[in-house]
Amino acid sequence: MKSKLHQASRPPLAGRRRLLLALATTPLIAPLGASAQSSSSLSRPIPSSGQALPVIGLGSWITFNVGNDRVARENCAEVIRIFFAAGGRVVDSSPMYGSSQEVIGYGLGKLTNGQQPAPVFAADKVWISSGTRGPGQIETSRQNWNVPRFDLLQVHNLLAWQEHLPTLLAMKAAGQLRYVGITTSEGRRHREFEQIMANQPIDFVQVTYNVLDREVEQRIFPLARERRIGVIVNRPFRQGDLIRSVMRHPIPAWAAEIDCANWAQILLKFAVSHPAVTCAIPATSSAAHVRENMGAAVGRLPDESMRRRIVAHIQKL
Repeated sequence: MKSKLHQASRPPLAGRRRLLLALATTPLIAPLGASAQSSSSLSRPIPSSGQALPVIGLGSWITFNVGNDRVARENCAEVIRIFFAAGGRVVDSSPMYGSSQEVIGYGLGKLTNGQQPAPVFAADKVWISSGTRGPGQIETSRQNWNVPRFDLLQVHNLLAWQEHLPTLLAMKAAGQLRYVGITTSEGRRHREFEQIMANQPIDFVQVTYNVLDREVEQRIFPLARERRIGVIVNRPFRQGDLIRSVMRHPIPAWAAEIDCANWAQILLKFAVSHPAVTCAIPATSSAAHVRENMGAAVGRLPDESMRRRIVAHIQKL
């Protein structure tokens, strides 16, 4: 039986009206339609709106933090190009990620030669201990990305969430932002996470989930489905440790039953096959790896029986 959850009231706009009025003349990024996606790309609807998102996105933690290295920047731009060509749309970053935002902005600019906004679902975060400095950080991030607006802004690792969340919700109410979320990683602060999910009108949560880290299946995933909250999965490869471990072994014959040609696709399809999950965001700076990852966005997904089989097999390796 579902528990009765408190309904949250919309946060006040006090102290933020000047920022919102200054932003009011700039249009929102247009919603992604079916024509913007690869016809064969698997997608999931965002629970709060019904908008379809491809199940495989692109993270930027560590991998896009390349500074002014010209060769590395061009390599990241090529990753972005391949990602979009394969039907990807969701790109995620944070002020915490060094130069990643600027590198994303460079790559997105190359897609359209700067003539128009790239067809990206831009997901970023606010990550600063001062609530009053949050709007300034958000604007700096937007300029780094060189996008008209972010589609999704998230409070990164719940830092000062009591101050930042009202700002983000007020931006959404004013039509300056489409979705609001919160993030955590490596299983931290899940109790507080659940309380926010139960009592605040957020659209997304971002959590760590993979074959070996499945704690979120117990409480966070069911709550997300009950509250119609989208789920973005980070660290599906355990920052590379998991995939490096399994790659020492041949892929099992049954991988063909879910249209997987490599371990990356098996691990990603496990993550996105959970019915609560909207999208997974593996991070890479390798063109070859992004091609492998995007292969998880086509073909059959594991059913519950196959999901159990994947877990049992990997636990034995």
